[in-house]
Amino acid sequence: MAANVESMFYVRETPWHGLGTSVEEAPTSKEALRYSGLSWKVRQEDIRTVDGYPIHGFRANIRNDNHAVLGVVSDRYRVVQNEEAFAFTDNLLGEGVTYETAGSLCGGKRVWLLAKLPDRFQLVGEEVTPYLVFTNSHDGSGAIRVAATPVRVVCNNTLNLALNTAKRSWSVTHKGDIQKKLDEARNTLFMANQYLKGLQQEAERLSTIRLSDKMVKTWVDELLPVPDQATEQQEKNILRLRMDLQHRYFDAPDLKVLPKSGWRFINAVSDFATHAEPLRKTQRYQENLFSKTMDGHPMLDQAVKFLAA
Repeated sequence: MAANVESMFYVRETPWHGLGTSVEEAPTSKEALRYSGLSWKVRQEDIRTVDGYPIHGFRANIRNDNHAVLGVVSDRYRVVQNEEAFAFTDNLLGEGVTYETAGSLCGGKRVWLLAKLPDRFQLVGEEVTPYLVFTNSHDGSGAIRVAATPVRVVCNNTLNLALNTAKRSWSVTHKGDIQKKLDEARNTLFMANQYLKGLQQEAERLSTIRLSDKMVKTWVDELLPVPDQATEQQEKNILRLRMDLQHRYFDAPDLKVLPKSGWRFINAVSDFATHAEPLRKTQRYQENLFSKTMDGHPMLDQAVKFLAA
């Protein structure tokens, strides 16, 4: 079993592998959206009951290309078109930021644009590539959001930890004003840099926390609890996942060289959260994985809390 699990560590791909379209040659966000087939617009229409009676106070957000209903929203909700939402990111290109991929989730309810920051940085002696994910939603859940997503180069697992010292994600406004665009772009880079600095400090702190094997196994069990009244098969499935996470901590070639510390544990949990095969792959498996990459994984946040106690 150990050999099979170990071989898995060599095929870990980027968390968004297979999603979106490469837009590395796009000079602007508008071009990036066009290359990825996301240049469609959203219109709003009044909604009615099946009997034809108007439903006051609400409208439907509808894609203009395939007429799909993306969400029902208040009649006060203002649509922010994809092109409009991401236009301010073009001002980041002067800072060396490059567009990498773009795509949509849930049929267009959320549209995203991935950008890579120009500089790699070090976390406890290891190289990490910082990315920014920009999202726009059309289902009423929000408008423009940005999330910092650092990726550990050696194994492509994300390290988007929740920090007390800096935000992992934040929202930006967009009014179509040029100066506003410049301000938002500068603020985005500032927030990203603050997060990366905070992450470096947290990584150093975690690297000083020594862990016993017993403690690691206890925490793995707590991260992957067996449900009450679980069936025999469910219990076997959870035990398999626990074994997988333990193998990542104890046997992953890129982690075996690290001391048995909080930092090694966080990397194992992050690797599991980013790459572990689920018990059952749903139709939206990749989309759900990308959402957790963007929004942060509850399991990783819980592991950080263990180490803060």
